[in-house]
Amino acid sequence: MSKRQPEIYISTDIEADGPIPGPHSMLSIGSAAYLPDKTLIATYSANLKTLVGASSDPNTMRWWSQFPEAWNACRREPRAPEEVMPEYVAWVQSLPGKPIFIGWPASWDFMWVYWYITRFTGQRPFSEFALDIRSYAMGMRKSEFCKTGKHYLPKRWFDDLPHTHVALDDALAQGALFCNMLTENTTGVD
Repeated sequence: MSKRQPEIYISTDIEADGPIPGPHSMLSIGSAAYLPDKTLIATYSANLKTLVGASSDPNTMRWWSQFPEAWNACRREPRAPEEVMPEYVAWVQSLPGKPIFIGWPASWDFMWVYWYITRFTGQRPFSEFALDIRSYAMGMRKSEFCKTGKHYLPKRWFDDLPHTHVALDDALAQGALFCNMLTENTTGVD
């Protein structure tokens, strides 16, 4: 009988230059691996070169114009996706437990990460599973999805961490948020 691996919650945020992978490019990836008790065990971040033949979306670039520091951060020392994604998969596989992808919104970040991993490595270290933090909040709060935006959530769930649109910063903040929610949900604290 094999012992069950502990879950490792891999909070991930990506930055991109358009709405979908392929025609557009992932610019940056940041992941923070947490144990359920909010122990941060590892981080990963990299900036990526744009895909050959891809172009940036004008609407997305207008959005980026509001965040020049974050834009500059995600364009520093970009590396080829062919180099980054195998390195990322090796990082995920080196973690001491079952990797669980988490994001806010997971539908966005997971779409990009899954596409890039599959395209550049042929592997699927998360299978097809991603946990959406906002949906988790909806279940905890027993509320409508539209009432689970960050401004509706209890302040006690948030650590004093910045949301900068720099992938690793945002991954750290949303990972801590999720762990705080998980602890409250599993211990029955109200």
